[in-house]
Amino acid sequence: MGVGVSSWRLANTVARTGNLGVVSGTAVAVTIARTLGLGDPGGHIRRALDAFPIPAVAERVYERFFGTADSRPGDRFKSIGRPSLDPSDQSAELTVAANFVEVFLAKEGHNGPVGINFLEKIQLPTLPSLYGAMLANVDYVLMGAGVPARIPATIDALTQHSKVALPVDVVGADKGETFESEFDPARLFDGEIISPIDRPLFLAIVSSATLARYLATNSNGSPDGFVVEYPVAGGHNAPPRGKMQLDDQGEPIYGSRDAVDLDAIAALGLPFWLAGGYADPDRLADAQQAGAVGVQVGTAFAFCRESGLADELKSQVIDAARRGQLRVRTDPKASPTGYPFKLLEVDGTLARTEVYNQRVRRCDLGYLREMYKRDDGRAGYRCPAEPVDDYLRKGGDVARTEGSQCLCNGLMTDIGLGQVRNNNYAEPALLTAGDDAVHVARLLPEGSDSYGALDVLSHILGRDMSAEAGPSRRPPRSRPAD
Repeated sequence: MGVGVSSWRLANTVARTGNLGVVSGTAVAVTIARTLGLGDPGGHIRRALDAFPIPAVAERVYERFFGTADSRPGDRFKSIGRPSLDPSDQSAELTVAANFVEVFLAKEGHNGPVGINFLEKIQLPTLPSLYGAMLANVDYVLMGAGVPARIPATIDALTQHSKVALPVDVVGADKGETFESEFDPARLFDGEIISPIDRPLFLAIVSSATLARYLATNSNGSPDGFVVEYPVAGGHNAPPRGKMQLDDQGEPIYGSRDAVDLDAIAALGLPFWLAGGYADPDRLADAQQAGAVGVQVGTAFAFCRESGLADELKSQVIDAARRGQLRVRTDPKASPTGYPFKLLEVDGTLARTEVYNQRVRRCDLGYLREMYKRDDGRAGYRCPAEPVDDYLRKGGDVARTEGSQCLCNGLMTDIGLGQVRNNNYAEPALLTAGDDAVHVARLLPEGSDSYGALDVLSHILGRDMSAEAGPSRRPPRSRPAD
């Protein structure tokens, strides 16, 4: 659910009912650093850092960023540096601590299950991010937007605080040539021996039985289950199979080859959940009848009071949905990853051509940069949403720059943490949601202009969930039964 939209507040509320509350693990280092920069309203990050198992690291992170926003000429927020194959110790410490903070706060005050969601396409911060979430005793790890084949074995290794490595994609690498990101927890603990971490369950997000079958049988360990995501879901969608074809509106066409064989997935013997347009009691029943344990819901929660989305954007979307004037577009060019990406066509956001054309291109967060092999054999970094001349100088194809959006900066603005430059230029917002966003007004209680996470759960489950939003019993740490 985007950067910071599926926030710890939202996940905490959902988990208190005994359902799985999931926080977004995308760019958490930036959201925590910028929130600290604003003075840590409410003191929540300080409270979480006080529980971090490496006090010296927690103190360094706090002192480096606390109160730094608007404190000097130039950009409003202090830079944290872009992800790279060779991150500094400061960068690794921040990433580990930030993921710990987000999960700790989501789990605070109850015993319900909490998960964290990562994108396989964002490879460079994965290892320290996983470790930080695991230090906070996260219950589930979810990952999609790629093929997360090595994640089960990596999780196993991190439970023992072992040094880990993951191969990363590098355009132009020779056959058999491998580039890897590495992470060694011992560098944080300075060699101190500590107890093993409990192993979280791993759910792979897939869009086909073929991928599910491959992951279930690969040599690096099987997932503990699957989330089967359909192309009506928000954010990144799997591209259609075969050659990309677009309809009259310029959106990808999905056909019979993209249908998911749920019987084949069920035959793997692992539990699975369905995602994409399932925020409805009838759709939940359909999913369970098809063999699913339940459903994953994002869009309906994105505009509730507990989500991290800025209040003015929530109101704008809900009002447009009420009037029947909200449109969701699947854009094949918007994401630098090359995956189709859902855009909400809302005035004042980058989905509007006039706003997109006026944005000054700048790449300073760099989470969606692709790596390429430079002439000297080392890995370089480029993004089709960065300044066009910079991208072309690095060997990029000019065609990929057309329509490419800076998701990193746009999604930060969505949650009130957008950068403001020294010339007073403020990054515009960029909203993503699934096709079901057009129906969010049905979740409004009578006479209200907003709704809460419990209203969403009550609608889907067909019963009042307010009485169930208390401390709940944590499920055992074993593979869930189907």
